[in-house]
Amino acid sequence: MTVSVALAAYNGKEFIEEQINSILPQLSAEDEIVISLDPSTDGTREMICFISEKDRRVKLFDGMGRGVIKNFENAITHCKNDIIFLCDQDDIWLDGKVERVKKEFENPETVLVMHDAKIVDKELNTIESSFFEQRKSGTGIVKNLIKNTYIGCCMAFRRSCCEYLLPIPENIPMHDQWIGLMCERHGKVALINEPLILYRRHGGNASSDKHSSVLNMIKCRLQMISALLKR
Repeated sequence: MTVSVALAAYNGKEFIEEQINSILPQLSAEDEIVISLDPSTDGTREMICFISEKDRRVKLFDGMGRGVIKNFENAITHCKNDIIFLCDQDDIWLDGKVERVKKEFENPETVLVMHDAKIVDKELNTIESSFFEQRKSGTGIVKNLIKNTYIGCCMAFRRSCCEYLLPIPENIPMHDQWIGLMCERHGKVALINEPLILYRRHGGNASSDKHSSVLNMIKCRLQMISALLKR
């Protein structure tokens, strides 16, 4: 069971080396880290190229500069292996994450696995010991349409799922909710109630934990329902 890590990067030089270094020791020689880099100005490209020259499992592809969803889609499209892990540029993977997640895929009915995370600040000080507990995470299409608890940086799914996941619709709020809901429609989603990453929250995160307006939330839900029905 081979692994591809789909990492979306943009102006991520401050943290990306630390993230990559937490992943590589967990990968086999056949595994890969696929990085889609949107146009950046802080030296992220040079940092990734330096790392990839030392370890050919790190593969760099140019993003289209169309935002985080399309950046992840580009990374996923270039993944070649059996299981695709989604990865942010600024977190830390804890030892044993890859093997623990792969174990869940020994069940042939499982198409997606999501694990818990410890929420930390920029300096890795703990803010919350459990993302699942804070967010009341769980499976269920209706539950996750009303209040999304899917989080991309804690997800892995079978590459075969790309048949119905891609392309990611243009008008949905975020890719992780789309992936979670679509996988629920097609197979079993397994949850691991164990933090396997340090989920770093800081001023530069691409996603936000702040609520938008009620009208915007209703609009986003309708857009997601419409996209699900069309696929």
